[in-house]
Amino acid sequence: MVNEFRFGISMAFPGSHAQWANKARRAEALGYDVLSVPDHLGLIAPFPALSLVAEATERITLGTFVLNTPFYNPTLLARDVAALDQFSGGRLELGLGAGYVKAEFDAAGIPMPSPGARVEHLEQTVLTLRKLYADLDYQPAPTRPQGPPLMIAGSGNRLLRIAAQHADVIALPGAAMPKTGLPNAMTPDELTERADYVRGLLGERRDQVELNLLVWAVGVPTEWNTVIDRVRQFQPGFTEDRIRTAPGVLVGTPQQIADSVRECRDRYGVTYFTMMEPDLEAFAPVIELLK
Repeated sequence: MVNEFRFGISMAFPGSHAQWANKARRAEALGYDVLSVPDHLGLIAPFPALSLVAEATERITLGTFVLNTPFYNPTLLARDVAALDQFSGGRLELGLGAGYVKAEFDAAGIPMPSPGARVEHLEQTVLTLRKLYADLDYQPAPTRPQGPPLMIAGSGNRLLRIAAQHADVIALPGAAMPKTGLPNAMTPDELTERADYVRGLLGERRDQVELNLLVWAVGVPTEWNTVIDRVRQFQPGFTEDRIRTAPGVLVGTPQQIADSVRECRDRYGVTYFTMMEPDLEAFAPVIELLK
């Protein structure tokens, strides 16, 4: 049964070779369980970055949070995933998403498929990976016959149905995705509805699958204005009233934030939380209180 907390840090700004290695070692020393890299144009490429993390660290799990799956040919992706899993000694956690930033598709010269087509591609990617890895002669071989643990991120019904069937971790983004306009922060009631929906889909797997929540920002009580500005810089569609109540924004003393994390576990079933790189140090005292 999954009942212990896990804490991840999403990092994307490497600096030099030495600076990136030092950041990775610092994350491990602070007690983070997972160091993940996002997949956006203009940021560091996930697989090379994680290869260096594997060399610089000893225990921390390596994650993609999350790959823009429509950018990838499933068969070619399988090779890269298996190679990194092998080189890291089985420390890889593969995170997949359906992609959502049209500007990145445009910049890559790739027509952006419809939402349904993107979700279908994600599902076919999962099935292709599982099929290839089930072949005992497949090379490079992953460290486990089924491949590395799989995270699927998103909030739509169809995607969550696929995640409930295949994923080891289901990542809830903490953002409401309207059909028109920019995403806004999920309210507690909206996150409750999404978490209840996916837990209802899991059936017998309910106690075997982790729910993850992306934490947009961490701050102390006197930093609310700074937190709001930082979140809105990253997510301009987020409104102040929703940021102040969003489960994915943690403001308080370390003890108050630890209590909020426990409340998320009790209310939403979330036991795995991923911080953003600027909060690497700020969240560390909370890890000490919860482990």
